[in-house]
Amino acid sequence: MGYDGVVLEAWSQWAAYGILKDPNLRQMALQFIQELGSMLHTTKAVEGLDRNLQLVFVIPPPNSIENNPDMFTSTDMERLSNKVDGFSLMTYDFSNAYHPGPNAPIGWVRACLQLLLPVSAAKHQRDAKIDMKTANYQLAVKVLMGINFYGNDYVLPRGGAPILGHEYLSLLRTHKPKLFWDEQNMEHYFDYEERLNRHRVFYPSLKSISLRLDEAQAWGVGLSIWEIGQGLEYFFDLL
Repeated sequence: MGYDGVVLEAWSQWAAYGILKDPNLRQMALQFIQELGSMLHTTKAVEGLDRNLQLVFVIPPPNSIENNPDMFTSTDMERLSNKVDGFSLMTYDFSNAYHPGPNAPIGWVRACLQLLLPVSAAKHQRDAKIDMKTANYQLAVKVLMGINFYGNDYVLPRGGAPILGHEYLSLLRTHKPKLFWDEQNMEHYFDYEERLNRHRVFYPSLKSISLRLDEAQAWGVGLSIWEIGQGLEYFFDLL
């Protein structure tokens, strides 16, 4: 079976090794992505079919810190847009075991999209209708907003680990907890106690996923799911 293309996750690793702080190396990194895209776009995906290989580039969630060379910016995305077929935006893992909390607060997700798509952001704030003829729309359709199908079981005040669908269901059966809705971050969670430790579990629900699908539609972006097989079967009813 032939491949459809390449998903490249390298930006965060380049940042971790300090590569992006060197202006010359940063330019070389961008050039590498462009050349990889050019090569893939001239290579047939499957012999006999009129379809070439595609490139999806994974990008970390941006922040508002100015002049941060580690941040992937809207300018970077515009430069690469002709060579990259999709930008998989990691709008998840907002919290972690050291700072327990929601996985992808809706306000944070919106802020990430606003930093990458500032023109769409202005339109979004007015009437949530995006002009499909604009250059910014052409960028928006290449952004794949990340949605998590996994959750986290935190040990408060710090600690814990990610959980998958079957582990989530096991916790529900064992502890029969009460589900709470975080109105600010738009995620469900529940608490339970085990071995004198208090746990807080954040896990996607039909409501939280549906609201994020609405957000993606309002911005005119696509989706990237992390990852297929980690969630509950009925999550796919929304897609």
